[in-house]
This record gives sequence, structure tokens and C-alpha cells, in this order.
Amino acid sequence: MLSVRLLNTEYKTQKGPAVRAAQDVSFEVPKGKFFTLLGPSGCGKTTTLRSIAGLERPTSGDIEVSGRVVYSSRNGVFVPPNKRNFGMVFQSYAIWPHMTVFANAAFPLEVRKNRPSKQQIRDKVMSVLSAVALDHLADRDATKLSGGQQQRLALARALVMEPELLLLDEPLSNLDAKLRDRMRFELKRIQRDNGITTIYVTHDQGEALALSHEIAVMNEGKVVQIGPPRDIYDRPKTKFVADFIGTTNFIEGQVQGRDDSTQRWRIHTAIGDILVKSDAPFSAGSKAAISIRPEDVELSERPFTADAASNVFGGTADTTVFLGDFVDVQVKVGQAMLQSRSHPSLRASDGAALHVRIDPEKCIAIADDSGVRAG
Repeated sequence: MLSVRLLNTEYKTQKGPAVRAAQDVSFEVPKGKFFTLLGPSGCGKTTTLRSIAGLERPTSGDIEVSGRVVYSSRNGVFVPPNKRNFGMVFQSYAIWPHMTVFANAAFPLEVRKNRPSKQQIRDKVMSVLSAVALDHLADRDATKLSGGQQQRLALARALVMEPELLLLDEPLSNLDAKLRDRMRFELKRIQRDNGITTIYVTHDQGEALALSHEIAVMNEGKVVQIGPPRDIYDRPKTKFVADFIGTTNFIEGQVQGRDDSTQRWRIHTAIGDILVKSDAPFSAGSKAAISIRPEDVELSERPFTADAASNVFGGTADTTVFLGDFVDVQVKVGQAMLQSRSHPSLRASDGAALHVRIDPEKCIAIADDSGVRAG
């Protein structure tokens, strides 16, 4: 439905070379899917979204929606934003304070060139207000809405135009934590029920994981990995992605070779030899970094049964923090410190001896040539 190919956007500066905000950005978004551009500040995600909207003119590349080219540097095509039929919601909702909820949602229809009849406007507006659960507040002044209601009204105003594409630029960033969590469910429901193709920009990993069918992780103007949320989290391809998405333990090591009995890579590290599953083309003697999520560092006060297919070590609890539904433990294993997120049934106190087990399937080996940089 949406195709972005080799998109480049540069900003001229008064001194020095131009800033390359987006570099060869390419991705495809099928019709009806929720696609997120995720990355730290300055990574190029908002520039990419604004280029899709027509609010920025890229340096080169192609943007196509449902077979219609809206930008092409090769063919000299640039469709103005008001002719792209895209809906957009920004961080600031830009609600008209002197209008009611109904009038705010109806405004895009009232000013369009082919203005519908009053009855058609009313039917469309009430339909979208119902979709965002604001139909009972149609006559209320917009200024009397809560933050979450204003966010839903901004969505309704974008949806009323029946856009081909819905573009959302960090729309939840101005809400408090509890309301933001609740609005994630609302956004997912609205997008699903309306079947609208949505491009979402955020720096919040939790939002991206909760909402998306697919995520494009960006850093320094480039897309570094694209995939479903679970693949991005469980199988990061670079140290940057592993570090940016959630929390992880990094252990540096040297590849010893493939283990004959398990056909897994054996990597020598500061905590001992670790077996990992990886499709990367490692060679004996090369350097690698192992990413292990805290929830995959299993702790016990009793010994684990050791076998050839598992990573079992001895350790010592350094710092233990009880957080209700889980326990965070900093455990010293060999010469390294690992963070574990364990069930609260673990009663170990600081300084207690612990047994550590890590499933090789959960150990992600990454070639050492990808540094962790936040843009």
C-alpha cells in the first residue's frame, strides 16, 4: 500500500556540510497494517514521516501510495500535502478551542472543495466520534475535554476525511504514564476496527512493541532493522537494536568454533564458555558480543541439572531489588555482572550464592563490528 524507496533528505546548514537526516530509507507497508518508525531523537524518523506527508521535500527517492506516486526525484513528481489525502496527528493536537467536539471533527469536511451535504457531514462525524468513543460528548466545548479525549478528537478529525494513510507523530507523548498506557489500547482498537494503514513515529520502545505489526528501527538517518515486534526484541541484528529495545546484558567474547554435540557456537567470555544459537557467519577466533535479556537469566538457590545443551554457572547475588511482581537481581558470574529479572519467589539476599542457567536459544551472538550508539 505504501512504498518508500531509497529516500534521502538533507538540510542545508550555514556552515559546514549539509545534514543528512534520512539516508536511503526504504520500506513497504501493506494495506491495513500498523507500521512504526522507532528510534532516538535525531535519528530521522520524523523527517521520514514528514516526507511521506509532503511537509518536507526529500533530496531523492520515491514514495508511492496504492500505486499512486506522490514523490519521485527521477520523474520530477511532488504532490502537495493537501492533495495526498493523508490524515496526520501531531504531538500537539491543535484542537480549535472555540469549537465544540462536533465542530472540530467536522471542520475538515466543512472546508473541503467538494463539501458534503449537512446530513452527510453529520453522519460521517458521528460515525468517527462513535469510533473514538466521543459521540456522547459531541456538543461539549473542546476545552473541557481531558488530555486523552483531546487526543481521540484529533484522531477523529484525521479519520473523518477517510484518508488513505494515517500518519501519527508521537501523539501520546503529552499524556501522563497511566493515560498513555490506556491510549495504546484505544489506538490499537481504532486502527484495527477502521482497518486504516497507519505510520507511527515514536522513541518509546514500549509503544512500538505494543502497537505495531512491524517496526523499522532507525539510527543516524538509516533503517537498521525491520521486522515484527517479537523478532526485533528476540532477534536483534546489531548491538544498537539490542540495547535500544528494552534492557539487555552484553558479554564480549571470542568465538571458539561450533560445538560438535549441539551444533551451536561456543564463545569464550568472562563468565566462561557460552553456547549460543546464531545464523551469523562467525569464524573461529573472531570477536562477538552476546546479548542476553534479563528475563532469560534464570536464577535458583538450588543447583540446576547440567547438560551439554545448556549454559550453567555459579554466581553471587550482588544487589537485589524487590519490585512486587518480579525481583531484579545484579548477579556476579565470573568476572562479569549480569542483570536478572526473576519471579518474586526467589528469596536470595545480597551476597547469597546462586546458580545461573541461560538457554542457548536466548543468547544472541552479534558480530563485534556494530557499536552501541544512540544517535
